[in-house]
Amino acid sequence: MPETDTPATNEPDPRLARYSRQMLFEAIGHAGQKRLQHAQVALIGCGALGSVLANTLVRGGVGFLRIVDRDFIELDNLQRQVLFDEHDIAQNLPKAEAAARKLRKVNSAVEIDPVVADANPANIERFCAEVDLILDGTDNFETRFLINDVAVKHGVPWIYGACLAAEGLVMPVLPHETACLRCIWEAPPPPGTTPTCDTVGVLASVVNIVASLQVVEALKILTGRLEDLNRKLLTIDAWRGTVRAVNMQSAHDQGDCRCCKHGEYEFLSGERASYTTTLCGRNAVQVLQPAGTKVDFKQIGARLGARTRPRFNKYMLRFAVDDYQITLFPDGRAIIQGTADAATAKSLYAKYVGT
Repeated sequence: MPETDTPATNEPDPRLARYSRQMLFEAIGHAGQKRLQHAQVALIGCGALGSVLANTLVRGGVGFLRIVDRDFIELDNLQRQVLFDEHDIAQNLPKAEAAARKLRKVNSAVEIDPVVADANPANIERFCAEVDLILDGTDNFETRFLINDVAVKHGVPWIYGACLAAEGLVMPVLPHETACLRCIWEAPPPPGTTPTCDTVGVLASVVNIVASLQVVEALKILTGRLEDLNRKLLTIDAWRGTVRAVNMQSAHDQGDCRCCKHGEYEFLSGERASYTTTLCGRNAVQVLQPAGTKVDFKQIGARLGARTRPRFNKYMLRFAVDDYQITLFPDGRAIIQGTADAATAKSLYAKYVGT
């Protein structure tokens, strides 16, 4: 005999009451909200993009969120990193932990797993195990290519997001179905060839636009609405008020991607990763780049500007950031003096040289 609804079946679930306005949106509804309640997400990076991503997802009712971030909070983060405040700086909290504390106050029904660590080839598979989606909240190409490797290898959807100055990019990746990051870009640009937020700045408004678009695509994936997924690369110019959607499917269908077509995970294996070494007795860390890397001192020095006091010859470029002295060599290798912490050194390298 077929089952019939009982009055109790039609009773509203009090655990979902806070999402009533979201459930009124037909594409999500009650069924989609229930799926969100059981969804598990890994967020790599909790700075500008990551803090907006985490905040919006937790308020939206995702069941489990792992937040992986290696960094600490600085005063100039507060302009665009929405989960942090001056009290967090005074408490000397790392970003992942500060974010988790705020988010638990927002929605105690969501399980938050803060991980204070540098996502790298040795640990990222563990961080992304058994999740339904990986979100890109990072600020550097190397980690994005690492995310792409682990996502394609394990067949986990992920959503790429990036912003700089007033411009942004968003693209969902469904492994072996849509273009992956390496279908479009064979490799990250060499260090020093692209600007960073610390050299050209970033508007908080474009951060919010990019992260919000990432969350929209995340909701489609997590609620099973793949037919509604935007499968194009969105390019946003917030200052000019323009959005373009670029179809990248031919890069996958007609390309010969080493990652998704040949199963070569060079970033996950460590072949294309940078490495750090703490220099004994010097309060310094050496950051190494993959073999064959070349940097342009003149270009980097011009972008850094006078505030870092850059000076260079053909052998090295040196500049200062706060209490740190950074020495960069032609092969991309750098020595960061003023810290013995590898994560701090990598963060400084990514901010001021780029990866």
